[in-house]
This record gives sequence, C-alpha cells and structure tokens, in this order.
Amino acid sequence: MNPQFKKGVLELIVLSIIVKQDQYGYTIIKIILEYISISEGSVYPILRRLVKNQYLDTYYEPSKEGPPRRYYSITEEGKKRLKLLTAEWKSLQEGVDTLLKGSEVK
Repeated sequence: MNPQFKKGVLELIVLSIIVKQDQYGYTIIKIILEYISISEGSVYPILRRLVKNQYLDTYYEPSKEGPPRRYYSITEEGKKRLKLLTAEWKSLQEGVDTLLKGSEVK
C-alpha cells in the first residue's frame, strides 16, 4: 500500500484503537500490523503529537517484563477529534468509491 495513504490515516487508526481500550505503544503497533503493513517507527511520532495536542493522556503501569510501560488513554478532545476524522474518512471514502465505479482495468 502507498505509504502516503497510510500516513494520512494513522492518526485515525491510532485514536480508534485507543478509544476501545488504553494501550501502550507496542500493542498499538501489533494491532495495526494485523491489518496493514507499517513501519514501527511511524506510530511513536503520532502518539507524541496526539499527547502534545491533548487528544491523549499518558500514565505508567508496572510491567513484569521490564520497566514500567507508558499507556495512552483518549481524552474528551481526542474523542471529538476521532469523531471528526471518522466523518472526514467516510466522506473521502464515499467520494473515492463513487469515482472508482466502473474504472477497473482489465
């Protein structure tokens, strides 16, 4: 898949994962990798930006396997952002689907 397509939707994907349940970075990456191929390093800058913009909060939880893990939780502003991005995605998807109808190359 084109990296630019993925880059544009990763914020939406990350928020949609965290709204369901608080997660730490590595689990977010694992969840995404089940469905699409991404560079693992592409998620952490998005997480930092979402925290900076107050769409996510963070907290630490002890880990049996090493140092405490940094978990991400969605804020009320993050939920509003997710709602906006979801609406934009659906609108874009509908437009692209309409434009692609009948254009399959054989």
